Amino acid sequence: MSDRPTPPRFSVVICVYTEERWGDILAAVDSVRKQSLPPLETLLVVDHNDRLLHRLTEEYADERDRAEVRVLANAGPRGLSSGRNTGIAAARGAFVAFLDDDAVAERDWLHHFAAGYADPEVVAVGGRTLPVWASGRRPVWFPEEFDWVVGCTYRGLAPGRVRVRNVLGGNASFRRTAFDAAGGFATGIGRDGDRRPLGCEETELCIRLASTVPGAVLLIDDRAVIHHKVPAVRERFAYFRTRVYAEGLSKALVAQSVGAGKGLESERRYTSRVLPAGVLRGVRDALLGRAGGAGRAGAIVTGVGVAAGGYALGTLRARRGASPTFSWGPITPETVTPPETREAAETEGAAA
Repeated sequence: MSDRPTPPRFSVVICVYTEERWGDILAAVDSVRKQSLPPLETLLVVDHNDRLLHRLTEEYADERDRAEVRVLANAGPRGLSSGRNTGIAAARGAFVAFLDDDAVAERDWLHHFAAGYADPEVVAVGGRTLPVWASGRRPVWFPEEFDWVVGCTYRGLAPGRVRVRNVLGGNASFRRTAFDAAGGFATGIGRDGDRRPLGCEETELCIRLASTVPGAVLLIDDRAVIHHKVPAVRERFAYFRTRVYAEGLSKALVAQSVGAGKGLESERRYTSRVLPAGVLRGVRDALLGRAGGAGRAGAIVTGVGVAAGGYALGTLRARRGASPTFSWGPITPETVTPPETREAAETEGAAA
């Protein structure tokens, strides 16, 4: 008999909401099915879009597909947090990984996640997310320090496998038991495709998780790579400004939930060391006549100011009781119903 340990079994959750990303969704699923460490299952959670729900159900309808890919409707209110919680509730794996619907994972993505869990104190492992610009290249004014604006790994994070306060939600994994201990993603704070792009729900969850589980360790392993599409609209300065402002509002919500000390711990180093260094690089490049240097320096300064304004307004709203409410709770499977089961029940009810 072999003494080799059984590799971790992952349920991979991909939250989807629009048919406009149909090709991207199929590519994301295909990248998961080709992993060197095969997942136990891929869960496609559809956010209140019946047409997309039925189309994906038909796409993965044959017996082999249904064994590998399960299509579910978001069982909670509209939004990314509820979609992720629906996937967690339905997951059969001991580990749950999350992949954005407009990203593809490299072949060893899950393999590198799994390696991190050799330490029993590790409750979450994230990876590195690289941008795929619609224009074919990074806009010359766009600073790498702000790549989080487009959902990607930003300059200033330490390389290798390192301990972190929080992982980035579009390229992350957790022990399933972590959600039993701390609850799921907070609703009311995460993204909804029709609203201002608030975020930070994974930051709030990770801080809550670390405070709930004694000795909990969260890692980022930059070998766990995904490639994330950046559409043309997100290459524009107008989106940059809007997203940075929304981040400030979101940070205020996180600080309201977990306290400013923990909620802004990483941001203090980022704003006091990483961003000033970025400004100096931009100014140096401008003096050397390199394209975009002045633009990058200006974008960093503008980004700091706009984010600070969003944070100030969000804090003021919180003090007045006017900020959005958000909540979390235990993850339970009772409300998660596969679409084909629900259809059968509705048909029987109509016949009766």
